[in-house]
Amino acid sequence: MTVMRTAIGLMSGTSLDGIDVALLRTDGEAVVERGPSLARPYDAAFRRRLQGALETAKAIAARHERPGDLADIERELTLRHAEAVRAFLAGNALAPSDIDVIGFHGQTVLHRPDAGLTVQIGDGPLLARKTGIDVVHDMRANDMAHGGQGAPLIPAYHAALAAGLPRPPARAVVFVNIGGISNLTFVGGDGGIVAFDSGPGNTLIDQWVEAHAGIPFDQGGMIASEGRVDTALAARYLDHPFFTAPLRRSLDRNDFRPPEGNEASLEDGARTLAHVTAAAILRSARHLPERPALYVVSGGGRLNRTIMADLRALAAAAGAEVAAAEAFGLDGDSMEAEAWAYLAVRSLAGLPLTFPATTGVAAPVTGGLLAPKEGGSG
Repeated sequence: MTVMRTAIGLMSGTSLDGIDVALLRTDGEAVVERGPSLARPYDAAFRRRLQGALETAKAIAARHERPGDLADIERELTLRHAEAVRAFLAGNALAPSDIDVIGFHGQTVLHRPDAGLTVQIGDGPLLARKTGIDVVHDMRANDMAHGGQGAPLIPAYHAALAAGLPRPPARAVVFVNIGGISNLTFVGGDGGIVAFDSGPGNTLIDQWVEAHAGIPFDQGGMIASEGRVDTALAARYLDHPFFTAPLRRSLDRNDFRPPEGNEASLEDGARTLAHVTAAAILRSARHLPERPALYVVSGGGRLNRTIMADLRALAAAAGAEVAAAEAFGLDGDSMEAEAWAYLAVRSLAGLPLTFPATTGVAAPVTGGLLAPKEGGSG
């Protein structure tokens, strides 16, 4: 029997830019009714704390370790998520009792799939108490415990969305999420899915412009539009063995590092890294089972016109079209948060979150820990 649930998804991605909140009503399978969303940016001071947390987290050897001030940051992060939920509910005339579950991603501070270690800070039980809503959290760990890479988790949701997309019969569509790290979800004409991280997304550009211009990101790709591609520098990234290795693996934001300060001008560095972001997607797409007809792009990178222009040109050369999620009535900003709501409902139903062709897990597995609301928000 199908059980419909109303869920809120919370996502704080590798770009460290803020919290995305989205509402979804779903059975965790084919039925998806998308609701409103909200973006809550982090202030500059907290972004700096999170950037410091990434350095601190390098000392972690076991998932539950919280060295240095990581426990304090985890609590503050959780309280900010609770406040985002309260603001979202108030803004949409909803009460906690209207929501069945929250899907809480937390903030990834360390991801070492080769070592079977992934750490997302975020206190699920605290969030449940503060919101008065059941919370499903820590959704990556069980995949890793069963031999998976712990990422990407969104493909199950992409497959549900793909059913409603117009496309040529029996042709594949690829969902591209350009966040800090980019990832691909291939949905074949038969509904089969394959997914993997495709390379650096916004993280290199963000780090570059923050270091050289003191701003958190290249809005609209304006800085990049003033530069030129340094082909030697681009090749250094695109010749990385990640793109040719037969085994797809998930990435940590430290797997690719920005150029040194004297390697390029501000504009040329931003332009080159924008090209790398686009080209990495097409290089990784070579590992897909077949050439897709369409790339549907979500995440902050779709707003960078330089990235999108390069991606369209490269995809066209391979016989494919590129469109932002909004072209199909989807929301490219809230899609990841929606996915976390969807995955929370799947978790409650005991349905698989990950599959051999998405994370390399041995067999489809569910995941997530349930933190009950315990009747209060103290």
